[in-house]
Amino acid sequence: MSVRKWMRKGILIEAILVLALSGILLWRQQSVYGEEAVAYVNAASAEDDYIKWVDFTVSYDALCSAYAWDVDTHNTEHEICWIELLAYTAARTGANFDARALDILEEAADKLSEGECTMEELTENLEYYAYYLEAYTAVLGGMVGEYEEQVEDENGNVSFQSRYGLKAYFPLARGFEYTHYDDFGVSRSYGYKRKHLGHDMMGQTGTPIIAVESGTIEALGWNQYGGWRVGIRSLDGKRYYYYAHLRQNYPFAEHLEEGSIVTAGDVIGYMGHTGYSTTENVNNIDVTHLHWGLELIFNEERREEGYEIWIDIYPLTRFLAKHTQEVVKVEGSKEWVRTTGIRDPQVEALR
Repeated sequence: MSVRKWMRKGILIEAILVLALSGILLWRQQSVYGEEAVAYVNAASAEDDYIKWVDFTVSYDALCSAYAWDVDTHNTEHEICWIELLAYTAARTGANFDARALDILEEAADKLSEGECTMEELTENLEYYAYYLEAYTAVLGGMVGEYEEQVEDENGNVSFQSRYGLKAYFPLARGFEYTHYDDFGVSRSYGYKRKHLGHDMMGQTGTPIIAVESGTIEALGWNQYGGWRVGIRSLDGKRYYYYAHLRQNYPFAEHLEEGSIVTAGDVIGYMGHTGYSTTENVNNIDVTHLHWGLELIFNEERREEGYEIWIDIYPLTRFLAKHTQEVVKVEGSKEWVRTTGIRDPQVEALR
């Protein structure tokens, strides 16, 4: 065999080895850190370095644990931010929130609360911490903080008292029965074959629907897929809450209109089974339920082009059950209203 042929053969073998090694390294990145983190790093070197996908896998137990640490250390010398704690845990485990991840979370929280280290020190060499922090802040950023809650004393005097904690609410009013399970990604066929990008909560027609977070109403009216629906954008612009299949003939709370601001815990509508029709006000859904979804927005132009980021909110729905809103029916009407008001600093700043 000539020298030239040997050289060609050597170059070919070298190229194959390089490709194989690259594939192994990419597989290792994805298996250890998660596909979304790899995508973030790849995008970071491009001009459009914004997050293009989030696979929100934080478990219910992790949400509860991180939240408890946040509240317990609030106003202490060593405060813990629950979002930072969750992002640290995800960066350590590749967003695999199993029993080991909970141990990692608790160990880190113990050290932070005792002042043995700082979050900056813990995350100094964690390559994907920045990604998870940005992604989880987009999901949870408006849910915990300071607010004022309406209280009434034994003499009937009403005042507002400062609170810190979960200011986001469960999407159904307190005391109304419901069932649910994790149905994110299940196939849907009406109109065209697609995945279910939300969470269904089965209940009774007329069950009051509660605004999870304060925000601005962006959509209000009929959609052939969602029936009567409400879309609310969070005040920081990062989250879009979608509530669909609302009640026939009486879908929305009174005085609701596009552009208006609602406060977390407000009644915004009523459960029904409208939708799957181009004709308005039709019940074509078999089972009465609320479909609610949470879309994350990192780039407005990309969203307008049809690239949407919806996340699995089943664990988050369970977590929000820690904060429910009691309602009372307005006499002589179909309307329900909240019994306990709050003052959200973000809303107050706009008034």
